[in-house]
Amino acid sequence: MTHGKFTMIENPVPWPNGARCAAAFTWDMDADSILHLAHPDDADTRVSAMTDLRYGPEIAVPRICRMFESYDIKLSFFVPAWCIEEHPGAVDRMMEGGHEIAHHGFMHELQNTFTKERERYWFERSFEIIEKVTGKKPRGHRSPWGAFSKNTTEILADFGILYDSSIQGDDVPYVIKDKNDREVIELPVKFTIDDWPQYVHSVDLDYMMPIKAPDEAKKVYMSEFEAAWKYKTFWQVVWHPFVSGHVARIDSIVSMVEEMQDKGGVWFATLEEIAMHVRELIDNGEYAPRIQTMPIKDGRISDIPDPAASG
Repeated sequence: MTHGKFTMIENPVPWPNGARCAAAFTWDMDADSILHLAHPDDADTRVSAMTDLRYGPEIAVPRICRMFESYDIKLSFFVPAWCIEEHPGAVDRMMEGGHEIAHHGFMHELQNTFTKERERYWFERSFEIIEKVTGKKPRGHRSPWGAFSKNTTEILADFGILYDSSIQGDDVPYVIKDKNDREVIELPVKFTIDDWPQYVHSVDLDYMMPIKAPDEAKKVYMSEFEAAWKYKTFWQVVWHPFVSGHVARIDSIVSMVEEMQDKGGVWFATLEEIAMHVRELIDNGEYAPRIQTMPIKDGRISDIPDPAASG
């Protein structure tokens, strides 16, 4: 029997202190913004859904912070600006723990349905709220629903955003740049390590996923971690406090963290720290990332067959 050998990751990032992989725990605290956006006229009558979503900032966020702080791990929270103003206690708790607070739209809107001017307006309004409340300009951005538009890169560059974490174009950090060659570090996401397909079951939000046991979800998350560790790459989860902040799921996450720490060779960091590290490597000529110019396409492709046409 022969055993083939090949290079899985052609351009691995050299991580600090010889770590095999970088690991980031990221949390999107959307809270009830998504309910008001989906049902603006009668969200106030959907009390069960609202309590489910507000469980995130009111109960889960303090628990999440306590848990990760006990392991000396900092988190990246992506918080819509409306939620920052609506749930100040949760945001205060994030800041008390020294966690990162990054840009996540105003009310979890679909950016790629907006005109460029409208997207810029809501981005700037949200940017200003984050800076006012936290005393710091946000360095990172994640498009709500992953709805990164063909104009988003330019807007991020205009506001001096260091990194984005919305799109899925690689296994390692890379660079996206706008038409003016301005660069933003991209820290790619994977839907496989999102908690939405594992747990979300909500009639009011029109998501009816089969609910998995925490051990089943853990197998998915850890299989991605083991591959990242083996091939010296990058691992981040995208979780939501109202989803993964419940007792049994946090208990499972505790076991994950302990297994990762016991394995060793893992750099636990915020996305801001990872992006800063990658940016420094690039600037020092120690890392040459893949570069993707945005937008990938601009406008309708003209020569598209019409499936309804005959002949």
